[in-house]
Amino acid sequence: MSLEVIEGGLLTTVQDAGRPGWTHLGVPIGGACDQSSLAIANLLAGNPSGAAALEMTLVGGTYRATAQLRIGLAGADLGGHVRETGRPLAPGRAHVLAAGSTIAFPGVAEVRAGARAYIALPGGIDVPVVLGSRATALASAFGGVEGRALRGGDIIRAARQEPADRTWPPAIWPAKPVDLDMDGAIRVIAGPWGRVDHLVGRSWRVGAGSDRIGLRLEGEPIDPIGFPALPSFGVVPGAVQLPPDGMPIVLLADAQTTGGYPVIAVAIAADMPRLAQLRPGAEFRFEEVSIESATDALRGQAAAFERGVRILRDAAGWDDAWQGAGG
Repeated sequence: MSLEVIEGGLLTTVQDAGRPGWTHLGVPIGGACDQSSLAIANLLAGNPSGAAALEMTLVGGTYRATAQLRIGLAGADLGGHVRETGRPLAPGRAHVLAAGSTIAFPGVAEVRAGARAYIALPGGIDVPVVLGSRATALASAFGGVEGRALRGGDIIRAARQEPADRTWPPAIWPAKPVDLDMDGAIRVIAGPWGRVDHLVGRSWRVGAGSDRIGLRLEGEPIDPIGFPALPSFGVVPGAVQLPPDGMPIVLLADAQTTGGYPVIAVAIAADMPRLAQLRPGAEFRFEEVSIESATDALRGQAAAFERGVRILRDAAGWDDAWQGAGG
């Protein structure tokens, strides 16, 4: 069971939970930019939350199912549909595809629709494990499918077939960016060089030069005078760097492992999925919170996902019982 890539879209790569154990060798953590949407797509497909899936960006491409196949879909609404029938493919659901059917994700113009969507195949995507992960490392050209974005003719294989239907419970955690509190502030804690007060209290816009490495922000520049000249030091996804031009950069999944710009704040882990879904042109604000609040938010998110897992597991059990009874 597999998907044949007809068109790869703007930037579609194989991503999983990343490879966090190799930053000491200069290898970025990588993996999915929106780990929450990756987890939802995988759980809908019956997989572990960190299994390898497709990450589509803005324009998702076109794919043909070579056999009957169930996919889990979460994240941004990129206008997904089955070409032959026009059936929409809504995020937050598992969709059963007929053999030979073509699915397309042409993208939508609505900024609030989000930037990244995830397609999970049953069992995960069958590509080689490199340094403990199947994630595509674009800068180093390894992992995923030959270390690159997908292109026409690629075959994306599923590890197993499981054609049941499932829906993620949206009350647990929204499966679509449009249902997230995208108007709420991105929460940050003060960075090593503080000065987070220069970041909050003003509006920022996501610049067109943003990518998987980081969001380049536009707005009123922060005066860099008073920040020290620094040697390179370790940085992590979520770090808010201040370059000499005063325009902050928020690091994402493919962030470099070291950097020399002052880190004036760090986005909390619970808000990284929202950052990953911000499109160029989107506007937002930052809000400073305590480390305790950041920890509570992450624990609450983890607890919500566990509830979602239990709901899906119970629903799958009823489905199995019904089918076994001939229903």
